[in-house]
Amino acid sequence: MITLHHVPQSRSMRVLWLLHELGVEFRVVERAFDKSLRAPEFLSLSPAGRVPALEIDGERMFESGAMMEYLCERFPEAGLGRVPGDMDRMGWLVWLHFGETISQHVAALTQQHIVLYEDAMRSPIVMQLEAARIAKCYRAIEARLSTPVENRDYLLTGGFSACDIAVGQAVYMARHFVRLDGFPETEKWYDRLGERPGFQASLPGPQSARVYEQTFYEPWTG
Repeated sequence: MITLHHVPQSRSMRVLWLLHELGVEFRVVERAFDKSLRAPEFLSLSPAGRVPALEIDGERMFESGAMMEYLCERFPEAGLGRVPGDMDRMGWLVWLHFGETISQHVAALTQQHIVLYEDAMRSPIVMQLEAARIAKCYRAIEARLSTPVENRDYLLTGGFSACDIAVGQAVYMARHFVRLDGFPETEKWYDRLGERPGFQASLPGPQSARVYEQTFYEPWTG
């Protein structure tokens, strides 16, 4: 049995989405975004006290990028990975991990807008810098999707893959702080992803606690 420890609207969403796309049996333990992640029981699964944590075949994993690589290798019949020698292998590795680049900037903005609850703790400069860095990531995606090659509906020439999940989930989070205005190909790509049942199934349920209470957080000027 595969068990995913998951906080809605966090990095664990990318693994949850992947599991749905793989069509494998799994269960989800939904956790709160609070100090319970520092409890000894959870730290035995994820020593940094972060999600996701994955239990599989008696082993434990605690890095989402590694989970995605492993799951794609474990279930190759789903076609979401790219094996060594495949024409898309290099691009698959690059874009799979580019999702974490975006997520780091999202995490900084989440801290500024949500975790730091007093205005004196916040920095308009940090917010502006991190928002600009997300926009730079959007430009990279836009350039990729604008490349005039066949089947550029997704990040890889060979079609939908775990890369779209990793980057798409990061963009899902980033859109709380930086809109996709001015990135038409990225917006169309994101809309295509949003129609997928796996994406819909990975969204917070009606009873789920949410990290983001607002759809969009306006830039803070201090």
